[in-house]
Amino acid sequence: MRPVLPLAMGDLLLLRKQHPCGSDRWEVVRLGADIRIRCLGCGHLVLLPRSQLEKRVRKKLNSHLSEESENGGGGEPG
Repeated sequence: MRPVLPLAMGDLLLLRKQHPCGSDRWEVVRLGADIRIRCLGCGHLVLLPRSQLEKRVRKKLNSHLSEESENGGGGEPG
């Protein structure tokens, strides 16, 4: 049995196969039993069952949301 891939909104994923537009990077836009991902090349949305997506993911990249929260979420004071 494969370990569960922890996902959060805004996570960036590198998939095994390229999308027809040439991009292999996707952003998580909806979570649940089914997960919606957006192609970062052309913006195409795809809805996949979690089990199928976990098989297709090569690598989890940094997320947009975690980078914002690490920086305090706002501009520089001053």
